[in-house]
Amino acid sequence: MTEMTEWKQEAWDAVVRKVSRISKEIGNRFPHASLNGTYTLEAPHWWTAGFWPGLLWLVYRDTCDESLKHIAESCESQLDEVLTGFDRLDHDLGFMWQLTSVARFKLTGESASRRRALLAASVLAGRFNVQGRYIRAWNPWKPGENNAGWAIIDCMMNLPLLYWASRETGDPRFRHVAAQHADTVLKHFIDPDGSVRHIVIFDPESGEKIGVNGGQGYSETSAWSRGAAWGIYGMSLSYQYTGDKRFLYAAQQIANYFIANLPADKVPVWDFRLPAGVPRHLDSSAGACAACGLLLLADLVAEEQGVLYRDAAEGILYGLYTTCGAWDNENEQGLILHGTSHYPEGRNIDVPLIYGDYFFAEGISRLQGHNELFW
Repeated sequence: MTEMTEWKQEAWDAVVRKVSRISKEIGNRFPHASLNGTYTLEAPHWWTAGFWPGLLWLVYRDTCDESLKHIAESCESQLDEVLTGFDRLDHDLGFMWQLTSVARFKLTGESASRRRALLAASVLAGRFNVQGRYIRAWNPWKPGENNAGWAIIDCMMNLPLLYWASRETGDPRFRHVAAQHADTVLKHFIDPDGSVRHIVIFDPESGEKIGVNGGQGYSETSAWSRGAAWGIYGMSLSYQYTGDKRFLYAAQQIANYFIANLPADKVPVWDFRLPAGVPRHLDSSAGACAACGLLLLADLVAEEQGVLYRDAAEGILYGLYTTCGAWDNENEQGLILHGTSHYPEGRNIDVPLIYGDYFFAEGISRLQGHNELFW
């Protein structure tokens, strides 16, 4: 095996080379999943719009490549119409403006980016249902649909936008909304073994929990691995911002379950609890996100525990680098292969995913000493 210190530098160099190359092909557009080697492009309102500019900012922070900075800024400006248009906004404002506007503000001090992020945080806080103490996930996908009572585990990664807004403005309202949503996740999303639900449904009038939905996992009782990754990272971030130990314990509970279910090469399958006969596709994006969460968690716990979580994170990232990397394939725009977006709907299975690429790069960047998070 390559010496540990060597593979981390090799991995980061590979990320820099590939991002620099594909930036000339993708430009200021919004990639999602790579099909047959080429990233499909989404409209700026799609939930993944922040991950490409976020990836560019990660590399820019290390290289100071002005061409990457300009592309990321152009992507951010295209989101203005989405933000002011309002109708296409849902709970994923965090994914979108945390990795564009907050990232740019943290790196450059750009005041316009700060204002954009605070406006996005205000809209996100406005989706909070006070009866159920949850942030509503989506708007209706089609006329007549009512999903006003739906909340999803992914939203744990949107909460940092609210925590950041409270710190930035000195106004605790944003933090209160985020912490109350996280508390609802504690009560309704996490099973005793550490596995998590994707979707929990509430009565939007009374706030009472009325059901669950398997969502992108195999079933209501399965264990969707990317959901666990959102939980690890999101709960760790909630603890970091609030100091509420319940969030730390939840992060550890989910992390322990995730680690215990990893295979020998440390690349997770898309759902940890599948019946016989169901394809066990990998989900590299779940591994990459979980690794980032584990690296943060390692910094938040006692040293002895921290070593275990950090070793697990490094093992996952090494597994992704060696078994999923597409570093020298000039016919593949994705960085890491074998992501699974939505198996139940048959969409984007065994392909690179832009959020998998982002989290892999974030994880390797952290191993290189860049500890300030865009979250």
